[in-house]
Amino acid sequence: MLILLPPSETKRSGGTGAPLDVTRLALPQLASQREAVVAALVALSGDEDHAARVLKLGPKQRDEVAVNAALREGPSMPAIDRYTGVLFDALDAASLSAAARRWLGAHVMVHSAPFGPVGALDRIPAYRLGAATSLPGVPPLRRLWGTEVTAALAALEPRFVLDLRSEAYVGLGPVPADVRSRYVRVVSEGADGAVRALNHFNKHAKGALVRRLAEDRPRIGSAAAFLTWADAAGLRVRETGAGELELFA
Repeated sequence: MLILLPPSETKRSGGTGAPLDVTRLALPQLASQREAVVAALVALSGDEDHAARVLKLGPKQRDEVAVNAALREGPSMPAIDRYTGVLFDALDAASLSAAARRWLGAHVMVHSAPFGPVGALDRIPAYRLGAATSLPGVPPLRRLWGTEVTAALAALEPRFVLDLRSEAYVGLGPVPADVRSRYVRVVSEGADGAVRALNHFNKHAKGALVRRLAEDRPRIGSAAAFLTWADAAGLRVRETGAGELELFA
C-alpha cells in the first residue's frame, strides 16, 4: 500500500542532515522539475518585496523569503518530521518506534509543492511554497507536476493507493487511473443522521489514521483489505462509490 499525504504550511526549522540533493529523493525521475522549482524560488528570493507579494506573506512572515533563499544550503530533516500542524501533530512521527518509522518510510509519501511527492524519511529543507502559487520562471505548478507525477507514481506499480491529499495537491499529480486507489474524505454524522464533511478535524483524523497504520503495520493491497483492517481497528470507514471512502471522525 502507498499512502499519499498533503504537506503543511507550517514547518520545523533547522535540521541536522546534509543540504538538499534532489537526485536522492524518492521518484528521482522528477529531478528536473524539482531543480526548476528550487531555482525559481531561490531567484525569487533575491527581491524580498516581490517574493512577499508572490508568496502572499504578511509582515511577520517575511523571514520565509530567507528560508527559500537558503534552499540549496539549508540543513535537512526527514519530511515526516519537517512538517507540523494538525495532521502531523496527530501523526507525531517522532514518538513512533523505529519499526513504525521504517514502515512510514516504505509506505508513505508527502506531496510537496517544490519537490513533488517525497518519501516520509526523505530529507528536505524548510521552504515556503503552496500548491496554488504562481511562481515566476516556471509553468503553473499543475502543469509542471501533473502528468509527470502521475507517470512517476505509475512507475512504482503500487498495489493500492490511499489518497489523503487535499484536492489542491491531487491537482499536482492524480493517482494513475489504472491503479487501484481510494480518495479519503473525513466526515461526521449528526444526530439527524446527516453526514457532513469536516475541516479542522479532517486533518487530525488523517494524521491519527496514519499513526494507527504505522503502529499496526498491516499488509493491505486493496480497498477491501483496508476496510477489513479499519473495522478490526475500531475505525468507521465506508465506501461511497466513485473511488472514495468516508472516514468518520
